This record gives sequence, C-alpha cells and structure tokens, in this order.
Amino acid sequence: MTPERFRAIVDAYGADARHWPDAERAAASAWAAQHRSEADALLAQAALLDAWLTSDAVAAPERALTERVIASAPRSRRPHWLSLARPGARAGWWWSGAAFAGVGLIGGLAGAFAVSFFLVTGNPSTGPESSYLTTGFGGTAADWSDE
Repeated sequence: MTPERFRAIVDAYGADARHWPDAERAAASAWAAQHRSEADALLAQAALLDAWLTSDAVAAPERALTERVIASAPRSRRPHWLSLARPGARAGWWWSGAAFAGVGLIGGLAGAFAVSFFLVTGNPSTGPESSYLTTGFGGTAADWSDE
C-alpha cells in the first residue's frame, strides 16, 4: 500500500474502514497502523467530511405541495380498445388488422412481379454491360495503362 493509494481510498470511501474495498481493506489498515500520524491526519479530515455529509437531511414536503402534485397529475384512462361498453370500440382493431394484411399482400405481389420479370427476361441487369465489367462510377473496368 502506498501513501497515494491510502489517500485515494480515504478520499473515495471515507474514514470508516467498513466502507473501504474488501480487497484493499487489510493492506490499508496495516499501512495506517505503520504510519499512524499521517493516517490519523487523513482519517480526521475524512471523518469531518463524513459527519457533514451524514448530517444533511431533506425535510418532507408539505402536505399542500403533495396534494397539488397529485391533483395536477393526468387522470388514468383506460385505452379505447379495452372499453367494451362503447359501441364500435373494436373497430380500430379491425382496420389496423386489415391494413397490416393489405401491406403484406401488396409486398407479396410486388415480389412475385419482380421475380417473374427476371425469369421472363433472363437478365436481372438493366444495363447493356455485364455487372462484373462495370465500376461504381458507371464506366467499364477496361485497363488503359498501356496507352
């Protein structure tokens, strides 16, 4: 244990050795026993800070403030889809289900059209060149190095 590490432990965890890390508690206590004057000065300073921190108390809020906060909170309402007493309450579910099925059907038709188009034409490439002869800039990948 070094003096710097002992100071870091006391600064971080306070004067009470029960709060120090378990892995370093024995070494820090042994260092404090060997260097009593230096350790006592650090521990006294940390004990003052510990006492000041523990003396802080937060007062309970006044009852009027608590009542105002509760009164200003939004009222809990059941979602419209849980209310079965209202006529047409389940209509929202039907429309959302129909929309979901419609989107799936349109996606399936678009995929079938794309596959059938490529099967009929035999070439998925839309350009006149094969895709392995082109670059990302649209031109051919011809080698012009000997010119």
